[in-house]
Amino acid sequence: MDKLNELTIEEASRLLHAGDISSLELTEACLRQIEKTDTEIGSFLELTAELAREQARAADTRLNGSDGVHPLTGIPIGLKDLFLTEGVRTTCASKILENFSPAFDSTVVARLREAGAVIVGKLNMDEFAMGSSCENSGLGQTSNPWNLARVTGGSSGGSASSVAARQVLGAYGTDTGGSIRLPASYCGVVGMKPTYGRVSRYGVIAFASSLDQVGPFATTTRGAAMLLRTVAGKDPLDSTSIDTPVPDYVEAVGGNLEGVTIGVPGEYFVEGIEPDVDAAVRTAIGQLEQLGAKVVEIELPHTEYAVATYYVVATAEASSNLGRYDGVRYGVRRGEEDGLLEMYGKTRDGGFGPEVKRRIMLGTYALSAGYYDAYYLKAMKVRTLIRGDFERAFEKCDALAMPTSPATAFEIGARMGDPLQMYLSDILTISVNLAGLPGLSLPCGFDGNDLPIGLQLVTAPLAEPTLFKVAAAFEDATDYSKRMPEIAR
Repeated sequence: MDKLNELTIEEASRLLHAGDISSLELTEACLRQIEKTDTEIGSFLELTAELAREQARAADTRLNGSDGVHPLTGIPIGLKDLFLTEGVRTTCASKILENFSPAFDSTVVARLREAGAVIVGKLNMDEFAMGSSCENSGLGQTSNPWNLARVTGGSSGGSASSVAARQVLGAYGTDTGGSIRLPASYCGVVGMKPTYGRVSRYGVIAFASSLDQVGPFATTTRGAAMLLRTVAGKDPLDSTSIDTPVPDYVEAVGGNLEGVTIGVPGEYFVEGIEPDVDAAVRTAIGQLEQLGAKVVEIELPHTEYAVATYYVVATAEASSNLGRYDGVRYGVRRGEEDGLLEMYGKTRDGGFGPEVKRRIMLGTYALSAGYYDAYYLKAMKVRTLIRGDFERAFEKCDALAMPTSPATAFEIGARMGDPLQMYLSDILTISVNLAGLPGLSLPCGFDGNDLPIGLQLVTAPLAEPTLFKVAAAFEDATDYSKRMPEIAR
């Protein structure tokens, strides 16, 4: 069977369980695709080819047995390079962790191993997940498979590009302010951020602990549902993980949208939105209505404060979380011959890139004596107002539909000299993190440059089944998820 790497997760799982293909054949197809395309794309920071082959052989043994088989058994998966993976270099795309090899697995990795998934390697990202374009990686550039001169979106750029280029069947990333949904939109794949606490963050290198959440990438909604089901659930090692049963998200997929109410927030069709994006998303909302959904207008009045609120909360938490990288506890040590303070300074100055330094300084300022009340405390109060907007909205509708981004993927280098313009890339995704809600981006069209456009769907906390139902209904009625970039062929 040719081009096994182009299979969806659900197709590959069915063929593996039927014995029509082997995991080793599937894994070799992905490794060949990586060898063929990754010199140009740059998705991977660490390719674990021999480990993947070993895991594939173990998966085949398991598939040929009578018990212990999981829907993800034998499926090749990529991991954003912030999931601790025992014995595999884990860098967070930062020079300060360039040689770090963890002694244990994150809960996500442990659950994937238990399921029998095949981990192909670690994927590029913005350093410490701080960025909207994957240009802030300290270890290499990643390009958009649809146009190599364009960004992938960030911070989970390598995860999105690897799935779009059919290098792996699925991948995991993290979303702090849009870091799954934005690259999914730019790269034309499905990217999903679950409810805060739905997936354990234990062993996931932290950026902003009250915002970070793990989520999947796939070429289809059903694939994303399978990936989420595998890693979701209570974890005693993460005090913020939610102790509620995990439904079978795949079962939620199917049927029309009769009885589903879709809310459209006017605040998300912002001034400056690209006309192609506006048209594609409005057309997609019309298609949801044709599928049986009722569409209503919704107001989210505090949306205009979301970017400012986010960049106070996120940088303050980053400042706190990154204090541990000092050359003593963690990090590549530099300048120790000049004394302790010099060692601290040289370690952090040489190890962190410009964007990480910028955010640490912003966050430290916001938390400093005399400014805490004016910035961080006020931001947390506005965060409560934003959450309240969504709570009132979901009294009137089951899901929200809006653009993932006001624009398609921009050219590499176009915004690196303008941090504020870069921060505004996340203007339509940030509020969802501040409110702790589940959100999903899936392709809904292409602009005049043949670049993907993302439709963003959002539901109330723990309403992921509704999210998958709406997304799959749209996906089944269109062919956008079946399209792939030329480099992937």
